[in-house]
Amino acid sequence: MSNQPLVTTTLGPVRGSWQGRSARFLGIPYAKPPVGDLRFAAPEAPEAWTEPLDATAYGPTAQRRSFGDGPTIIPEPSIPGDGVLSVNVFTPNPNPSANPSPSPDTDTNADTDAGLPVLVWIHGGGFVAGSAASPWYEGSAFNRDGVVLVSLGYRLGIEGFLHLEGAPDNRGVLDWIAALRWVRDNIAAFGGDPAKVTIAGQSAGGGAVQTLMVTPSAHDLFRAAISVSGAVMEPQSRAAGLAVSELFTARTGLPATAAALRDVSHDEMQRLQDLVTAPEEGSAALPGLLLAPFTDGELVPEDVHAAFRDGSATPVPLMLGATHHEFNAAAEFGMPDAPIEAAMGILGSVGLPPEGIEAYLALHEGATPAQVIGQALTDTLFRGAAVSIAEARAGQDRPTWLYTFEWLSSAPMFGGKAFHCLDLPFAFDLLAADGAENATGPDAPQKLADAMHGAWVAFIRDLDPGAQWPRYTHEHRDTMVWDTTPRVVRDPQGAEREIWNTRRAPAA
Repeated sequence: MSNQPLVTTTLGPVRGSWQGRSARFLGIPYAKPPVGDLRFAAPEAPEAWTEPLDATAYGPTAQRRSFGDGPTIIPEPSIPGDGVLSVNVFTPNPNPSANPSPSPDTDTNADTDAGLPVLVWIHGGGFVAGSAASPWYEGSAFNRDGVVLVSLGYRLGIEGFLHLEGAPDNRGVLDWIAALRWVRDNIAAFGGDPAKVTIAGQSAGGGAVQTLMVTPSAHDLFRAAISVSGAVMEPQSRAAGLAVSELFTARTGLPATAAALRDVSHDEMQRLQDLVTAPEEGSAALPGLLLAPFTDGELVPEDVHAAFRDGSATPVPLMLGATHHEFNAAAEFGMPDAPIEAAMGILGSVGLPPEGIEAYLALHEGATPAQVIGQALTDTLFRGAAVSIAEARAGQDRPTWLYTFEWLSSAPMFGGKAFHCLDLPFAFDLLAADGAENATGPDAPQKLADAMHGAWVAFIRDLDPGAQWPRYTHEHRDTMVWDTTPRVVRDPQGAEREIWNTRRAPAA
């Protein structure tokens, strides 16, 4: 086996490296660097090259500063440079025409003549941060089990999602599509099958998956989807997108135009972004997605949840769910002395009528207001949204598998909770990755990682996670509960679902 595997793409040769039985090709450009006139333009294909491109280190990231003021749960390196539109490919079988058999350690359980199934991973970070260079997204375990993994970088924040005069809307979405087209055109050279692509992502990445499912121009680029704790902007109307653009001008004093921002430095762009996303004086510091995909009427023609309800979203197999305590800690640490009226106000702000608020408070009798607020944020942003999508697809007889992640971390900072991001080291089977034990604590059960990762591999390979996890239907509402002993439970969120069903639609 060569120490530096060489693969020829449609644009030119790339040279990677081996890590065990996994070949890594990092920082391969799928579009030109978004600088100058291209900063706010649709992604353009790179110029071809002839000499082998060194793909042994991660490329630059669109993230210039990690999300929030402190360290993030997921290690997310910020790498300087302009070439942020790149992909990373992890494969057990590079250049299959020269090496027709995958690594002997690879469990393909499939006809490898047509290539291996492919997982395309979209990182999270609230659409304003995040990094595809995280060690939590390394693909060796998927390679071991016969799956090629691709992770991608995309424009974030103002550059990716703010409505600007003189620029296409939803530039980050255009980046996702460009990366998927690169996969379609090149993944066979890395041992993958372009007809067997599953898209997946967590948090904003899960919202990206949901957005791509309602974006018609992306529908022929994947055959299945996994949305992990997916979150989208609500409301998502064009009016909402224009309102954020107006807010930008009101808070920064700058016109929301591509020309005005073309040559703004990265540091200054970060400052402008902070001004836009800062909570208003006196308002609760709630998670927000001001800079995120919105309904532009063209690329993204319809609100995500409306598209799932009316059936215009693609019917491909979908696996989705959330952790039990996604954002609970944020409220409990940040608002420890909040009165019950604050909890009631937040529940009302997300559309619950008085009777729904009363029922929700009764469901959490004995909890402090901060605990109610935290669970309300988790339920409305993540758990309730996943159930709503599953309900809609069940009514359309579309193959859907719902889960809830319930295993509780013993880590000092988040002990006793199944919090945002905790499920990723299990799904990727990377419990020993850098920083993973800081999130899980020292007692993370490998058998849970085996079960969860195995279900992902089966879904990516067979479009079904296996007989142990039935589809979600209105008759049974079977839901996988990921815990020390994984189990299927019928309608475990039934009480919450009935309350969520009383929500009024958000204002346009």
